[in-house]
Amino acid sequence: MRTRSDIECWLTDMDGVLVHENTPVPGASELLQTWRDQGVPFLVLTNNSIFTPRDLSARLRASGLVVPEQSIWTSALATADFLQSQMPGGTAFVIGEAGLTTALHEAGFIMTETDPDYVVVGETRNYSFEAITKAIRFIRGGARFIATNPDATGPSTEGVLPATGAITALITKATGMEPYVVGKPNPMMFRSALNRIGAHSETTGMIGDRMDTDIVAGIEAGLHTVLVLTGISDPAEIERYPFRPDEILGSVADLLPPEPVESEMPEGI
Repeated sequence: MRTRSDIECWLTDMDGVLVHENTPVPGASELLQTWRDQGVPFLVLTNNSIFTPRDLSARLRASGLVVPEQSIWTSALATADFLQSQMPGGTAFVIGEAGLTTALHEAGFIMTETDPDYVVVGETRNYSFEAITKAIRFIRGGARFIATNPDATGPSTEGVLPATGAITALITKATGMEPYVVGKPNPMMFRSALNRIGAHSETTGMIGDRMDTDIVAGIEAGLHTVLVLTGISDPAEIERYPFRPDEILGSVADLLPPEPVESEMPEGI
């Protein structure tokens, strides 16, 4: 049976695991520093497709966490990676922000509003009726329907906001077509992350705070799964699911190596 001592690489969710409302979770900075000091390959994962890795690295740095942009893997990057493998040099009509459009451009895709191969829907704060109408018409005309993530709502200081899953539901209702969702809980996102750092599922752990995305996708990808209780899930939530993570911890601080115990010198020596 695989244990934590077998783990050589780590994937970790960001919100609720490393940060909570832009405040670092206790132990997160120390864990990241330990991984860097020990040369442990790791990636910070997020379903948010609005921001580029550079944006997210700067956001984490402002919170007191040092994560280089090459150590961040977003649903936008996973989507671009998937589409590049499916149709190199393809075209896409995109509803989304810079995180998604930049990832697709860097993957060699062309953004177009004329007969696109794909309609790609991601997170944005500016969903427009005009863009949604175009997406519906393109899909009804034969374009393939892709979504970066399934999250129906997202947080804001005023309350929840409609997110990618809510908009794709609207498009599905109008077209009869379900999107292929690349982000969590699709283990596809984890497999592309593993490829990014040259890791193998047998020796990689996944740290998350959600049973319905992080843990189920980690299990399906064959990873060692660690649920932390600093985000969405609590013990009552865990009991609702028919599967279990390999470990349940209070926070990422519980993953830190134990402090060495200094032995006291006997008196008189």
